[in-house]
Amino acid sequence: MAFYEQHRRMPTYSEIMRLMGFKSKNSAYKLVNTMVEKGLIQKDTSGKIVPRQLTLPVRVLGTVEAGFPSPAEEELSDTMTLDEYLIEKREATFLLKVSGDSMFDAGIMPGDLVLVERGKDPKAGDIVIAEVDHEWTMKYFQKVNGQVTLVAANKKYPPIVPKDELKIAAVVKAVVRKY
Repeated sequence: MAFYEQHRRMPTYSEIMRLMGFKSKNSAYKLVNTMVEKGLIQKDTSGKIVPRQLTLPVRVLGTVEAGFPSPAEEELSDTMTLDEYLIEKREATFLLKVSGDSMFDAGIMPGDLVLVERGKDPKAGDIVIAEVDHEWTMKYFQKVNGQVTLVAANKKYPPIVPKDELKIAAVVKAVVRKY
């Protein structure tokens, strides 16, 4: 994980060879295969090494009332990683930084990060990343009388109906905001 945190990528077989002091790439290959079998890492569809999870498990200590106050009881109910909670298809998932305020009423603010998944078919009401008439946007996906319409979550912005072309690049899965 230290290599990943420093370089933002997994090491190559040559780098593993040097890091581990191996004399051949074959030793690195065997080590990687053993780690894949044990579920510590995985390979993507192109055979590249990818981390199985990017975060360590965090304790889930129950629930908190967001309405009227209630007595709080702390009890360990589970542990989970944010990866297992948010990411279904790692190779199709990525983050985008938000600019603009068209999704303000959906709770998506400028500076937030959105976690998106490529290749997912959008349903009505999903928030999508779309290329519409050669410009990129993030909006709600709607169908009105069979016509795809992209709708902002801010009354300042009118709905967008594609004139020439519409490509749905990804569906928003989560919003990340750091306070």
